[in-house]
Amino acid sequence: MRAQTTPSHLPELEIAKALSERRVLLAFQPIVGAGDRVAFHEALLRLRLPCGQLLAPGQFLLGLRNPTLRRALDIRALSLGIAELNAHPGLRLSVNVDPDSLHNPVFHRELDMQLRTAPETAERLILELTERAPLPPLPVFARRRDRWREMGLSLALDDFGAGCTSFRHLRDWRFDILKIDGSFSRNVHSDPDNQALMRALCGLAQHFEAYTVAEAVETAAEARWLTACGLDACQGYHLGRPTVDPAWRPSEPAIASG
Repeated sequence: MRAQTTPSHLPELEIAKALSERRVLLAFQPIVGAGDRVAFHEALLRLRLPCGQLLAPGQFLLGLRNPTLRRALDIRALSLGIAELNAHPGLRLSVNVDPDSLHNPVFHRELDMQLRTAPETAERLILELTERAPLPPLPVFARRRDRWREMGLSLALDDFGAGCTSFRHLRDWRFDILKIDGSFSRNVHSDPDNQALMRALCGLAQHFEAYTVAEAVETAAEARWLTACGLDACQGYHLGRPTVDPAWRPSEPAIASG
């Protein structure tokens, strides 16, 4: 039964079919700052199977090696995110982008076209790059990065501390937002090692004047410690689960998508 597909092993043909049938959609998770105020939402890919089941990225992306298909998913997420921003002027969204897409002129053309069509959305759009994959060399990419910044677009580094980004990248890219990997949030209120690492990562981010977000915050105790440590915002199930029916669409009740 297709609904029981093994996570990360959905066949590429099934992913391509879901794209063509518009069964790839977005779920939205809040990033919550001081005073329980939502700073922005992260737009997360979901794939709906023909039976109606929603799959999270870990259930269909981890085994995907086809760069053309990965780029098509990035473009789909970007298009859906910008459409959401256009429909809701008070909204701010981050959209995940595979660093490999930054090398590709097709992705650049799509982003430029979308922003030319609705230039006022650029200031509410955040491109979120994961640290789990190598970033393009900045000398090759600096002009485009600076052009995006002139348009008002922000850049976020996801999973900060997880692996691939060197301190040189941190210094040179000057990310607007650093999202600290959730492994450091886990039991941070009681784990001295995670406390030391979180303070160090938070201190680096603050030195570079980046807005700091702690990922995967699951308890009130973790959130209290992180706020006291000086993190600007938190993200995780304690603050809100991803939903494909967010509150700014008042016509339908919210449905959590996991």
